[in-house]
Amino acid sequence: MIGLPDFPWDRLAPYKDRALAHPGGIVDLSVGTPVDPVPAVAREALAGAADSPGYPLTHGTERLRRAAAGWLARRHGVTVDPADVLPTIGSKELVAWLPTLLGVGQGDRVVIPSLAYPTYDVGARLAGAQPYATDGLLGLGPERAPLVWVNSPSNPTGRVLPAEHLRKVVAWARERGAVVASDECYIELGWEEEPISILHPDVCGGSHEGLLAVHSLSKRSNLAGYRAAFVTGDPALVKRLLEVRKHAGMIMPAPVQAAMAAVLDDDAHAAAQRELYAARRALLRPALEKAGWRVDHSAAGLYLWATDDRNCWDQVAALAEIGILVAPGDFYGPAGASHVRVALTGTDERINAAVLRLQ
Repeated sequence: MIGLPDFPWDRLAPYKDRALAHPGGIVDLSVGTPVDPVPAVAREALAGAADSPGYPLTHGTERLRRAAAGWLARRHGVTVDPADVLPTIGSKELVAWLPTLLGVGQGDRVVIPSLAYPTYDVGARLAGAQPYATDGLLGLGPERAPLVWVNSPSNPTGRVLPAEHLRKVVAWARERGAVVASDECYIELGWEEEPISILHPDVCGGSHEGLLAVHSLSKRSNLAGYRAAFVTGDPALVKRLLEVRKHAGMIMPAPVQAAMAAVLDDDAHAAAQRELYAARRALLRPALEKAGWRVDHSAAGLYLWATDDRNCWDQVAALAEIGILVAPGDFYGPAGASHVRVALTGTDERINAAVLRLQ
């Protein structure tokens, strides 16, 4: 039997109850789930493809793959062949199953960031491998580590890894025959710093060998409910993933494929959504700082990584008393024990409520 950690969000339940008891209602900034409407362009495309009685393509439609490749080129300076784009049923599914799909197994190490989205750890365990949390690869020594995860902008911290750092990771992995998987779900939400893809020529030298980039439309286009994401990179690796996913029935529904293609071709709705998050961030960050919290990193992404130097659960409790629910930093690793993660995913009305309470 695979030993998995307890689902961390269950531990927040009593604090959520406390926040719900606030006379003004809860301001739930604990989970990064979108609260704004699904763009009209997505809903129209979904409805237009609703009559889809046949099995969809695991590889995705050519329209979808071309839209993804076009978006990468247009927005991120990354050139991929549309044949090397593979849709996934949300990015969490791919993160959880990538070690297994790549054949990582018993005795292998999967390198994950020291502060990380918990599913990287879970994915290694599902494959029977050992998760190894570190931000420095030199300490690994000779142990086999066939897969290295990087995440920029980071969830939970919002830290952006510069091109120079990513180049070193790529060089290290290529010397050892390891795959680098880059979770780039928040790449369009750069604030003080501009994120760069692992597939950008300045990082990879123009070759995608041994590299995979994972992209999600949950945050960019409010499609968390659609489960719309894709992976691309090394053609040989993508081909391998495609073959296994065909056997396993890991297929994105055809109407979702149509919606995904439509939003990838449309930058206007994404720019408008980005402005909403920027405005909420501009209110929430100074309010936290005036109330005694320090915000670290958080140069990009959808979260503020905040601390008042107490234990993270004491901070969660203090904010719950005024009806604000946040995530404790130790959900993301022991290094987060003195921080909390505050999401920007509240409506304007709820963000304003949080700001007033923090005063």
